[in-house]
Amino acid sequence: MAADPHVLLSPAVTNLRDLGGRATADGGTVATGVAFRSAELADPSVGTDAVLAGLRIRTVVDLRTEAERSSRPDQLPAGAQLRVLDALADLPGGAAAQLPAVLASGGIDALADLDLAGQMLAVYRRLVVGEAARQAYAGLVRAVIDAERRAVLFHCTAGKDRTGWATTVLLLAAGVDEEGAMEEYLAVGPAVRTTYAPLLQQVGDAGGNPDDLRPLLEVRPEYLDTALALVRERFGSFEGYLSDGLGLGAVEVEALRRTLRTDG
Repeated sequence: MAADPHVLLSPAVTNLRDLGGRATADGGTVATGVAFRSAELADPSVGTDAVLAGLRIRTVVDLRTEAERSSRPDQLPAGAQLRVLDALADLPGGAAAQLPAVLASGGIDALADLDLAGQMLAVYRRLVVGEAARQAYAGLVRAVIDAERRAVLFHCTAGKDRTGWATTVLLLAAGVDEEGAMEEYLAVGPAVRTTYAPLLQQVGDAGGNPDDLRPLLEVRPEYLDTALALVRERFGSFEGYLSDGLGLGAVEVEALRRTLRTDG
């Protein structure tokens, strides 16, 4: 299998990827070196990592909740500024929030009683229509189109859900079709599986069924499909989502398109 050209290997951060290089539906290409995605930046070596330094990151956008940030605060690449844009500030009790309590209490068997797949679908719907999410993704767009803030690295914890939707928004805005956006969304699967392998092992060792937990820890086509369907249902089109959902003006939308593309 050919190596994924979007993967950037860094000892300091996992799931690091450049959004650039994908073809747009009208024959263009997404620009490299503009927007990057990753998992959390909690490792102390982030500030001295040569790979991150080479990306010339100017803005790090942290999409995580306050609890996530407090327990594992961001370490910043040299020269970068932090912008906190909590995409789920108004969803305090989702599936991920229940998990630590279940594991800490030893209630491994209770995992089978949680509809984690259903809760993940609810999270993806919230990423589209939730007020905090719409503010967060509008803020991300405005960071990307600000030349003084580029390049931008955005992340959540594992870099799959909040980050996955952010990536989808940027790619679709650049002109990538939904098939290409889905390809990128699913491409983080191997990195995410590596990240969560110890947790699944922990559950198995404790006598639980790791499969009960997988809906929370995987990227699945139906999750992104749910978000895209809600965009069409609520806003009529992706363009409607950008204008009415994120509150972006026509000048901002066009600036985003130009920023994310290289057509020559």
